Amino acid sequence: MPHYVAYYIILFDILWFYKSGSLALTSVISHLKMNAAKNYDWLADAKRLPNFKKIHHLIVIPTFKEPLHTLERGLDSCASQDFPKKQISVCLAFEEREGNDAHEKARKLAAKYKNKFANLITTFHPEIPSEVKGKSSNEAWAGKYTKKILVDVQKRDINYITVTSKDADGVLSEKFLSALTYQFLTSENRHLLFWQPVVLYYTNIWKVPAPIRVMSTLGSVWQTAMNTRTDKLVNFSIYSTSLKLLDDVGYWDVDVIPEDFRIFFKSYFAKNGKVEVDPIFLPVYADAAESTSYMKSLVNFYEQEKRWAWGVSDDAYFLKKWITHTHIPFWHRTIRVFRVIADHFLWPVNWFAITVGANIPVLLNPLFAQTVMGQNLPRVSFGILTICWLFLAVILIVDMRQRPKRTEKVSIFRKILAPVEFVLLPIVTLIFSALPGIDAHTRLMLGKYLEYRVTEKV
Repeated sequence: MPHYVAYYIILFDILWFYKSGSLALTSVISHLKMNAAKNYDWLADAKRLPNFKKIHHLIVIPTFKEPLHTLERGLDSCASQDFPKKQISVCLAFEEREGNDAHEKARKLAAKYKNKFANLITTFHPEIPSEVKGKSSNEAWAGKYTKKILVDVQKRDINYITVTSKDADGVLSEKFLSALTYQFLTSENRHLLFWQPVVLYYTNIWKVPAPIRVMSTLGSVWQTAMNTRTDKLVNFSIYSTSLKLLDDVGYWDVDVIPEDFRIFFKSYFAKNGKVEVDPIFLPVYADAAESTSYMKSLVNFYEQEKRWAWGVSDDAYFLKKWITHTHIPFWHRTIRVFRVIADHFLWPVNWFAITVGANIPVLLNPLFAQTVMGQNLPRVSFGILTICWLFLAVILIVDMRQRPKRTEKVSIFRKILAPVEFVLLPIVTLIFSALPGIDAHTRLMLGKYLEYRVTEKV
């Protein structure tokens, strides 16, 4: 049915044109808002609000085999907050299966940072047969443990405690907790919200191989743009919420790999569709996947993308909740759920539809190539997608303006090649987007287990 395939390809190209234009526009808007937010005095405004002194921030840092210097860099960013330190607690959530190394790192970090915060709590998540090893089960253990200390023992008001889930390599903007405090205290539905900063994979952007740099650039600009799209924003990687909401819904699930989307939709359905995500236009810097050699770094990045693509495993859970929670308005829950499901299912499809889609009907059906539609399909598709390169240029300008400057000396040859790296885009998006998506989805389809592999840090 070549004509139907041709119409599908054209419609998909139009959709891609819209998505590319939206991404370019929203990334510019978010970039400008982020620049303004970085220069704003959030603490001054927050101090004027009632109940400012009641606020207490808990930062949970799940870690497994992270290098000590990576943990120290993240803790330094917590200690550098312009917010009063006596209102900040940090939980280092280790895995017991890491062995003596975890306890040794906990001892060193406690000695260095014990006077930097109101509390520096260390937890050691044990191996429990019914749990999936990973970030979600570790955070659930740490969240329940720290709640006992902060609320049950120290008698802090659970209604004024926020929880920030921070990856070990995450570096917070120094104004992050002040901005979070302001948004928390000024939100009427503060116990029905998640807050999402802009996650930028720039910490080691100049050290990683060019293919990873290209993909990390796209990921960073995508995260930048998403903070403007509050209609489809879901918390990701590094985010905040209230301890009360977490306690009400039973914390993170212990039997899943993806934790960020899962905790949002778990809360969304538990609270009858009233939970939303508000943006915080401040950067949080994270590492792009890197290892000890060029090839190991590429493998490391591939495994990270495959783990993220495993988020499709949540779709059955989302659909079940969508079907059973009929008391939530139909369109509200449908738009929320199906936007995520569409993104999951199109993850491995996008590359093929865009790159080779227009040629498939002609190659499979030579007679179709002799028709008017067959002759015009490649031209129309190519024309639509060519315009999308203009949007890519906007995206690259946004990236260049917010990417940190290169500090180490490099050859003139590398400087010349840097802007040309994006010629690799068709290849790297196949290898590090489409193929990991196919890999993860096929494993799920065949019932194969996917172990939670922590992205290696160096």
